[in-house]
Amino acid sequence: MALDAEIEPTDEVAGEPDLAAREAAYEKFVWDNLRRNYLGNYLHGMLGMTGFRLVNAPTFLPAYIHMISGSNVIVGLALALQQLGGVIAPIFAGSQVEHRKKVMPAAMWMGGLGRVAILCMALSGWFLKGQPLLIAMLFFIGMFGLFMGAQRVVFGLLIAKVIPTSRRGRLQAWRNATGGFIAAILAWVAGKYFIGPNLFGNGYSTTFVFAFILTSLGLSALQMLLREPEPPTTRQQARFRDRLRDAPALIGQDRSYACFLLVQMLATSARIATPFYILYVGHQMHLTGGLLGNLSLAFLGADTLSNLVWGNLGDRTGFRLVLLFSIALWIAATVLLLEIHVGPAIFVSFFGLGAAQAGYMMAAQTMILEFGHRDDLPMRIAVSATAESITATAGPLIGGWMADLFGYGAVFGASIGMLAAGLILLIAAVKEPRTARLAAL
Repeated sequence: MALDAEIEPTDEVAGEPDLAAREAAYEKFVWDNLRRNYLGNYLHGMLGMTGFRLVNAPTFLPAYIHMISGSNVIVGLALALQQLGGVIAPIFAGSQVEHRKKVMPAAMWMGGLGRVAILCMALSGWFLKGQPLLIAMLFFIGMFGLFMGAQRVVFGLLIAKVIPTSRRGRLQAWRNATGGFIAAILAWVAGKYFIGPNLFGNGYSTTFVFAFILTSLGLSALQMLLREPEPPTTRQQARFRDRLRDAPALIGQDRSYACFLLVQMLATSARIATPFYILYVGHQMHLTGGLLGNLSLAFLGADTLSNLVWGNLGDRTGFRLVLLFSIALWIAATVLLLEIHVGPAIFVSFFGLGAAQAGYMMAAQTMILEFGHRDDLPMRIAVSATAESITATAGPLIGGWMADLFGYGAVFGASIGMLAAGLILLIAAVKEPRTARLAAL
């Protein structure tokens, strides 16, 4: 099936002048509504990402699962289930929205269900004990990953539709910075005042409820403020299995994009160590609620501060350089955590890990919007998310097995090796997509 033949309407049908007029009207709509859409995306990102950070930070959830299971393998299984939903869900979501002129309704459904999964995690902690609690947590973690995988496609598409390329870095910088600041403070509060004294009978459940409230407020703000344009062209609706068959051709059209996907997969494979950062610290010293809060503050505080740097750098130079610096920092922070076991060094290493992973996420999610044709964007985002999720699913399981058999040092060493391979490939084979796009104009 030829990819270019599916774009609807074609220039031959609509006529080149008519298409140009619709493109101009689309651009005008974007700029006329930029202030409102910028504010909506800012509030959604600030509040939504604040809540999601409390769930996704490599502190609270791994520590909670380890507390109720006592097993590194189960911690790995939980993180693997979270990523498993991202294997198929993105391509399914892409096939469901790429032909739609408006995708906000689908975004509300997918985003809303992901938030319900967080609420169910909190309720499980309050109402269940023992093995039923563990089973329920694993199930709802899997559901959370499923809906987050689908959400990644539709919200990435929304940003691409309403925020011009030259403004995306600054938007992500400020919303992530303010959201990260709030999350860092809440993480410290959660560790000291929720988890330490076991507030309301389960401090972790109390933390997850706060995450649910914040993410729901962000989604509501986006729904009220966003004005979505209708694109000049869209793809014809296709069956899910047909779009799966189209994926190799989409990747093969651009060697730089294909290598970028490999870099993503290597970097995501390096997260094999992520759920074990906090467990490694607990192995070196007594893990109290206060220490958990302080390290969460370091990780999320770095997210806050670094996003301002990453976003502005990306807008000025393109996001390839951000990706390069963030992977290098990730390697350095992991080496520091592995080699120096005193409190200040551990705090600095968590700060570096937070900054590095914030830069990686911003670069990976923004670069993907700049490859290829606009009408292929939903499937490019979907293929990228699926590629990441394939490796992210196996990584925590392998990491848990390695941690039990060989110790945490082997897990961290494998992570460093995969990051180094990704860094070499990025330098050698991935071109800055923004530069290539401008050269083609």
